[in-house]
Amino acid sequence: MNIFIKLGICLGLPLVVLLLPVTAFPIEGLSLIEQRVIAIFLLAALCWVLEPFPIYATSVLVIVIELLLVSDKGLIFLRSGAESEGFGTLISHKAIMATMASPIIMLFLGGFFLAMAATKYRLDVNLARVLLKPFGQNPAMVMLGLMGITAIFSMFMSNTATTAMMLSILAPVLGLFKAEDRGRIAFALSIPVAANIGGIGTPIGTPPNAIALKYLVGEDAISFGSWMAFAVPFVIIMLAFAWVLLVKMFPAAQEKIELNIRGKFQRSPKAILVYVTFTATILLWLFGSAHGMNSYVVAMIPVAVFSVTKVITKEDLKKISWDVLWLVAGGFALGLAMDKSGLARNMVAAIPFDQFSPYLVIASASALCLLMANFMSHTATANLLMPIVVALAVSMDSLIPLGGTQALILCVTFAASLGMSLPISTPPNALAHATGYMQTGDMAKVGVIIGIVGLLMTYAMVFILRQIGFV
Repeated sequence: MNIFIKLGICLGLPLVVLLLPVTAFPIEGLSLIEQRVIAIFLLAALCWVLEPFPIYATSVLVIVIELLLVSDKGLIFLRSGAESEGFGTLISHKAIMATMASPIIMLFLGGFFLAMAATKYRLDVNLARVLLKPFGQNPAMVMLGLMGITAIFSMFMSNTATTAMMLSILAPVLGLFKAEDRGRIAFALSIPVAANIGGIGTPIGTPPNAIALKYLVGEDAISFGSWMAFAVPFVIIMLAFAWVLLVKMFPAAQEKIELNIRGKFQRSPKAILVYVTFTATILLWLFGSAHGMNSYVVAMIPVAVFSVTKVITKEDLKKISWDVLWLVAGGFALGLAMDKSGLARNMVAAIPFDQFSPYLVIASASALCLLMANFMSHTATANLLMPIVVALAVSMDSLIPLGGTQALILCVTFAASLGMSLPISTPPNALAHATGYMQTGDMAKVGVIIGIVGLLMTYAMVFILRQIGFV
């Protein structure tokens, strides 16, 4: 598609939304600020899909437009009438700017430092040599091994940190493929897919799981072990499906990967420091409950250690993928605007779920969650939907035969983690996209298929669990 046509679509449709009267939208009580957020959302979605310019530039554009149109320090003539009815609530400019330095951005930075240090001192090469050796030389089996390792790590530590670590291990493997070999697309996608799916396996694997547990209380309470009892089989099945899907969609041209990864673990003081810091950071991520630090705080440790000891120098800092950080920040800013303006909440509340059949309610709520999770933070999506979903479940007696509150919450929670169609859908997706081995379209195809199949699998497992009295 011609670049000018893309620009026309990306800029024209949001402009039309801005010019329409508020009454033209099928959302009751829509404010002027919410209308502007709709236009920003449409602009971001179109630009991230059509890519008239780099996707990180879209994120920066989103942040700047939010500051101009909907912040409390935006253009003065666009803030006039802020006290009038129907104008809406202006968003703090500090909150919008803070998305550029959110805890997850710091987690990214820590992952980048680990990856750079590992590459500089060949830790990634040696780990690849050790971990991949049992899986032979068949490309499909090597990818299966990578996905399995990634999924297990993601059950107990940050999906983002796991992806950053595994992509650093994967780098020498990707270098073995020829430029035209589509197999390297499968390999690059396998890590974020496995991380996103693996996070479902435990209550601490991903924030939406923890949010769900907050509402699963009393008779609906689910223990850590019980969660794993049904979530781990789900992860295994979905991981196997994703593996087959990637192998079929992006077959490797070469029949085997010659993993001639040679070398020894270096023994210089700085190399040993890298090994110790790398191992300590991973252990701290894994055992957060033991020391009380969350993954964001832990991520700053390698940044400090490697900077002070000059493991990472000023020249190394120039190699950090700052575009990825901007990309993720733009997604956070979009989610913030939808949350603080009340748009996301009003969009969800505008759908009369209580008038539908219980089957349609479960399908609609989880499908809506999946759709929102592709464009917003999974955590923000869960935070927005969960209170409404719980209230809906409590008020609908017709849901009881299908598992009641548990069934609806589990379906919506799993749907949140299955949103992985775009680079901005999850931090692992953004990290993988930054490798440059795939197009947004490749990620979208795989993400949509896995999302739909994952929803169907969720419904099937909840039905089976209901039959055996688990929910």
